[in-house]
Amino acid sequence: MKVLVLGGTGAMGVHLVRDLADAGHNVHVTSRSRNGRKGSINFIQGNAHDLSFLNHILSEHWDGIVDFMVYSTEQFKARNEQLLKSTSHYLYLSSSRVYANSDVPLTENSPRLLDTCNDHTYLATDEYALTKARQEDILFNSPYKNWTIIRPYITYDTERLQLGVLEKEDWLYRTLHGRSVVLAKEILTAQTTMTSGRDVAKAMAALLGNVSAQGEAFHITTDENICWQQVANIYKETLQAQGIELNIVEQNTADFLAWRTGKYQVIYDRLYDRIFDNSKIKRFVDTSDFVFPANGLKECMNEFLSSKLYSFKVPNWQEEALKDRITKQSTALKEIAGSKQKIKYLLFKTLPAVARILTK
Repeated sequence: MKVLVLGGTGAMGVHLVRDLADAGHNVHVTSRSRNGRKGSINFIQGNAHDLSFLNHILSEHWDGIVDFMVYSTEQFKARNEQLLKSTSHYLYLSSSRVYANSDVPLTENSPRLLDTCNDHTYLATDEYALTKARQEDILFNSPYKNWTIIRPYITYDTERLQLGVLEKEDWLYRTLHGRSVVLAKEILTAQTTMTSGRDVAKAMAALLGNVSAQGEAFHITTDENICWQQVANIYKETLQAQGIELNIVEQNTADFLAWRTGKYQVIYDRLYDRIFDNSKIKRFVDTSDFVFPANGLKECMNEFLSSKLYSFKVPNWQEEALKDRITKQSTALKEIAGSKQKIKYLLFKTLPAVARILTK
């Protein structure tokens, strides 16, 4: 197959691209920074959010398109028809965050937040879970049925190691610099499901080009659920073996949300128990072969630590200052690049109320 992968550089995409190439498919990947060929993978340099660039590459027909891009609902309305017309099979990456809370294991037909939530303030937003559900509806209502909706939940890889609502930039960066991590204690008791990006990619590759998967939604997760406290313990033990201490300062949810951005991800996802019924995807892949989270998380953490050249996105220095204020710790100013960011850190560390007014 000739396959186009849009935005395939994350925890799932890098593995899917490699799997498809290893299987002998002709794989093309859009990238803002890379061009040319690497082995059997072709890179097309450009911004896939740019409609003119996208329309150019969609002027030819693709056997499969895998779409990892994050769109606003209006952006997706503007391009979904062209995407569907340009391929025999379109894989759209949604999220299992679309599901409402459930006391029983989630199936693909479980109620979604968009359809059941009564929080009108939340529904007025284009928050991630709502955006994905609205874009799913565009596909559900489309006259084209050559699509498959993929709903992964929390995926992990060497470069993506989450703890509750915290990305590695929020917790691992602080840990490696000897500072405490701040997290809502109620999150730690919630059950979650964490799946290796390699395993999600394996299932996606099994779905791509399969006619019986078209017009359907599939969540792709491991069969194993785990509570966030267990995840924290796995990280803690793995780090301790390297002589590194992970210390978590627990807050109640109200106090945590008083300073933390992204409150809806906490309220409408991380505080829920997320357990999945994988009967549907088992028709295409054996999920019992997926790596256990305890083993996979430890392996990825050790791989990350072994590099010694730790890769982190730039921390949010406003939030870092607030965390330091809570934990009564300090960040060395030499860690912070740029005088403006240093000033922002110092303001939020010492005078958070004033800093919020000045940065509005």
